[in-house]
Amino acid sequence: MIRLFEQHCVRAQKELEGMWRYVRADGAEYTIPVPGCLEQQPELLSYRGKGIFYKKIYIREKTNLRLELKGVSHTADLYFDQVFLAHHYNAYTGFEGVVKDVEPGEHEIKVCVDNSFGQDSALHIPNDYYTYGGITRPVVLEQIGEVYIKNVRFTPYQSEGVWNCNVEAEIANIGPRDLTLEVRVNLAGAQIAEHIKIAAENRKKVVYQIRCEDAEEWNMDSPRLYFLSTELWMDGKAIDDFIERVGFREVKVSGSRLLLNGKEVFLKGFNRHEDYGTIGNALPLQMMVQDMDLMRETGANAVRTCHYPNDERFLDLCDERGMLVWEENHARGLSLERMCHPDFDRQCKDCIDEMITQHYNHPAIVIWGILNECDSTSEEGRRKYKSQYDQIRTLDSSRPTTSATCKHFQDICLDLPDIVSFNMYSGWYEDVSVKERHEKEMDWISRAGGSGKPVIVSEFGAAAIYGYRDRGHCKWSEERQADIIRENLEVYQEDERLAGVFIWQFADCKVTEEEWFFSRARCHNNKGVVDEYRRPKEAFDVIKGLFPKMRGQ
Repeated sequence: MIRLFEQHCVRAQKELEGMWRYVRADGAEYTIPVPGCLEQQPELLSYRGKGIFYKKIYIREKTNLRLELKGVSHTADLYFDQVFLAHHYNAYTGFEGVVKDVEPGEHEIKVCVDNSFGQDSALHIPNDYYTYGGITRPVVLEQIGEVYIKNVRFTPYQSEGVWNCNVEAEIANIGPRDLTLEVRVNLAGAQIAEHIKIAAENRKKVVYQIRCEDAEEWNMDSPRLYFLSTELWMDGKAIDDFIERVGFREVKVSGSRLLLNGKEVFLKGFNRHEDYGTIGNALPLQMMVQDMDLMRETGANAVRTCHYPNDERFLDLCDERGMLVWEENHARGLSLERMCHPDFDRQCKDCIDEMITQHYNHPAIVIWGILNECDSTSEEGRRKYKSQYDQIRTLDSSRPTTSATCKHFQDICLDLPDIVSFNMYSGWYEDVSVKERHEKEMDWISRAGGSGKPVIVSEFGAAAIYGYRDRGHCKWSEERQADIIRENLEVYQEDERLAGVFIWQFADCKVTEEEWFFSRARCHNNKGVVDEYRRPKEAFDVIKGLFPKMRGQ
């Protein structure tokens, strides 16, 4: 499944799901499911290195093809019939390749993949989560004409009590001739039609302002969604289309409050990694739904996509269920030395560009985040934080920004984001009073650039091994984890200065052995309130009892 709705009625599209041939760098051959992780193969459980995926396809008529790969870990080179199409770095955003004038018959797609840690990678490093290898998200094959719609952006806003929006469509002409065609936009009963000219081998952006008199707002209780259809017509015939599913809502920061459609919201959620037992991060829809159902069972209304852009299908689920999303770029726990890596700025910029371009239309996304627990204590680090915040605001001024800090009493960047967020593990890494530590932190935030801004506790929690019980409530027991989470929630629910809380974390996840084995039993981050197979721990029921009592929806 590519998305949870059909994005094209005119354009021919299919998913290349199935078994692909995989040849490891040493010549060993395997048959690997796509989407899937290398680690599902018994002989590749811990393989890091280069390999090549192959897939044969059959084309019935001469055409142009567009190939989109939603996620390849971690570096990829795409070929079609041995012709190079695209290079891409980052496992968590998609990329495409276009090939023209493909003749009928059999053809071969080749994807060269490298999931190793290397000197050219600033972001893909041993970390507190596991970066699986392979083609881990869907691969899409589309037939396009000489002109097609590359992307559509939808920005809603209210004026005089009526919903309006800006719709921006990017159109590409890959053919040898100038063209005149008609653009038709349909949304919530409103229609726009315009003739445009587009030069040969060129792109053009068209922008429309649409007033939607009958549109209903998207919110957490009633996540009303609409289909935004953009079509290209020529000589009385539809030649291409692009369908997005959108919601009318506005997100704003007002003083220390986060507002959705003018009403205060308090975020009660989980940090969630894409990781499931023996499957890795290539989660099928059924497991995404299970995660959503379990989070909803506790009373959660929000999820943070730590620490990378998520699969679009999960974001589609959030749109459908009214689950608010904090999505962030792929950068976690980086020292100043790592942030000064020659590829850091470019790789972060590409990730942010792709994340916002590809996920802009999801109404569930209400916050963009960057640089979790990276160096925010130095002037050079501050310059990099500011650069990324500026980049996001250039791409999208409709959502607030934040970054989760752990640089307590040292961070010099709290004045830069719209929302201040901090990670605090009182009771786990430090046996201190949660309330006293929290008050000290909030006082420091108000003096360090965060005064008057919304504040979110972006991480808190404790580790527990599923099934390990101890009457003395020792650390690593389910009882101690439940105690710590309970104490934290009881303190936070009384603090009117907070705009939200996110528990670390929803489910146990695998970590890389390098640098992490000594502090992570089983080579897992065990702070999940369910284990890697989604079996609830004692803390799950504690949260289920407390989340509904916290202010907000």
